[in-house]
Amino acid sequence: MVAAVAAAAQNDRGLRAAIDFHGVSHRYELEGQALPVLHDVNLAVNPGEFVALVGPSGCGKSTLLRLAAGLDQPSRGAVLTEGAPVQKPDPSRVLVFQDPTLFPWRTVRDNVALGPQAQGTLAASSARIDDALKLVKLEGFAGAYPHQLSGGMAQRAALARALVNNPRVLLLDEPLGRLDSLTRLSMQQELLSLWRQAGYAVILVTHDVEEALLLSQRVVVLSERPASIKAVVEVDLPYPRHRDDSRIVKLRQQVLETLGFGG
Repeated sequence: MVAAVAAAAQNDRGLRAAIDFHGVSHRYELEGQALPVLHDVNLAVNPGEFVALVGPSGCGKSTLLRLAAGLDQPSRGAVLTEGAPVQKPDPSRVLVFQDPTLFPWRTVRDNVALGPQAQGTLAASSARIDDALKLVKLEGFAGAYPHQLSGGMAQRAALARALVNNPRVLLLDEPLGRLDSLTRLSMQQELLSLWRQAGYAVILVTHDVEEALLLSQRVVVLSERPASIKAVVEVDLPYPRHRDDSRIVKLRQQVLETLGFGG
C-alpha cells in the first residue's frame, strides 16, 4: 500500500520534495479507543524551503514532525523524502524539540558529538563538530556543561547537535517556545541566518503566528483535530522582515481569521 501511494506521489509531484505528506491520516490508541489526529494531509516541502505549521493546540502539528522524522508511521497515506518512503529515523532528517534535552554529564562539545559518535564517525568528524559550534556561536563554550548555559545557549547547543549531521531537512517543534521574549527574538534571527547559510528545508511548528510570518516562506494553517489543511498562506516578502510592516500585519490578520480569531 505504501509503495502504491509513493508511486502515485512521484507521478504527481516528482522526486524533488524534501518531505511530501501524501494523503496522510493518523490516529493513536488511547485507552482502547481510536483517537484520530490527522486527516488526509497533502503537503510537499521543497529542498531549501522554510515552511511553518500553525494550528490549535493538540491538533497534530507535532505528529506531522514525528512522521517526517520517521519516529511514527502514518495510519494511512505515505510520507516521502525525495520520492522514497520515510520508514525510520535518519540523520538527514533531524527533529529539534522544545526542550534542548542535553545530557547534563556531557560537555557542550560532547553533546554535539552524539550523532557522529552513534554513527561510528567521531574520529573523522572533529572539524564538523567545530564548524557546528561556530555556526551557533558556541565555540567558546565547547567545554561548558548544560547547567552553565542560559536557555538560549542550551537551545543553540541542541541546534548544533542537529546541524552536525548535515541534515537535508530540519524539523523544529516549537524550539523557541520556552525562551524569554528577548532571547526568542534573538534566536529567531539566528534560526533565519542558519537556514539561509545552510540551505536545508525547514518545517517549523509554532503557536506564534507572527513568528511564522517573520521566518517562513509559507504558513500552513491546520484545523482542529483531526487536523487537515485549512489554508496555505504564501509569505512572498524579502528578508529581513519587520513585525510592524503593514504586509505582515495584514497576513497576520488573515491567518488569525482562518484560525477563527477574526474581528
